[in-house]
Amino acid sequence: MEKVRAVEESPEINTTSSTKDRKEDEENNPGSRHSPDVVFLQELIQPYTRFMKKRLAANYTFIEGGKERYFIGMMLKKSRITLLDSEIVEYSTSRQMRNLLVAQVLFKGQKLCLMTSHFESCKPNAANRMIQLRLVMKRMTKAPDDVTVLFGGDTNLRDAEMVEVGLPGCVCDVWEQLGEPEHCRYTWDTYVNTNLDHRYKSRFRFDRLYLRRAAREGVPQLEPDSMALIGLEKLKCGLYTSDHWGIYCTFSAL
Repeated sequence: MEKVRAVEESPEINTTSSTKDRKEDEENNPGSRHSPDVVFLQELIQPYTRFMKKRLAANYTFIEGGKERYFIGMMLKKSRITLLDSEIVEYSTSRQMRNLLVAQVLFKGQKLCLMTSHFESCKPNAANRMIQLRLVMKRMTKAPDDVTVLFGGDTNLRDAEMVEVGLPGCVCDVWEQLGEPEHCRYTWDTYVNTNLDHRYKSRFRFDRLYLRRAAREGVPQLEPDSMALIGLEKLKCGLYTSDHWGIYCTFSAL
């Protein structure tokens, strides 16, 4: 039984990275204690991307969903994930340069389709968020039946928007599949995360993972095992790694 490890994170766009030795980095960054197979990233900027590539390019393949302002990306562990193809799908109605990044990969001979996105931000943009969610769900359901599809991203979705759109029967919310664990419900929590000075405090489950299992008989099934939040400790500078918590999720290939 193979284990697959995925991380979904939103790096803070207005913090800077300083050069640190390995020991200091491990003490400051809890994510460095993990060795994920797949990392979904949002709100990347070029200086941060160059910083990560300098340290991690030997072990990870980087895919970027843009070059300007801030953008999405993926990291794939070279020793376990083989990249076959990737594409960027534009959201035609987006006013914030948002898009969908899709990668076709192999994991131990099993076909996976990996997706990440950063849906439209802020409460007034609910209509655009729901359009973007519908597009993602359409792409997930139309994937070949011998392919497992995993989406992870900063959806900015409110629960009412999710109820209005709904999920196709073949797609599951990984957090719900795991029994809705309370310890990792809120990935946006301004009561605890003080990176941004919000006058009004709030908690939302903005960052989500969606799974569509392969339906063809004989194809191994990807099943979620566990989920935890990461990035909960402050760095020495007094800030958290991001204004969102990251999600660390493990899966079994059965």
